[in-house]
Amino acid sequence: MNRLVGVILLVAGACFLVYGFSAADSVASDFSRFFNGTPTNRSIMLLMLGGVLTVLGLSSLTKKE
Repeated sequence: MNRLVGVILLVAGACFLVYGFSAADSVASDFSRFFNGTPTNRSIMLLMLGGVLTVLGLSSLTKKE
């Protein structure tokens, strides 16, 4: 069961990372970066969520029972 949860977390994290990287390259993010110096909050949150889920999935898969 833990392996299944780990795989699901890993896949979800990878999806959020891909979606976050594509959101960071969007036109809205380019405008935000031009005026504020940072990408949009949405892209930052997607990248952070993807990173956390990926780390949790990897740690769940590598943990011995």
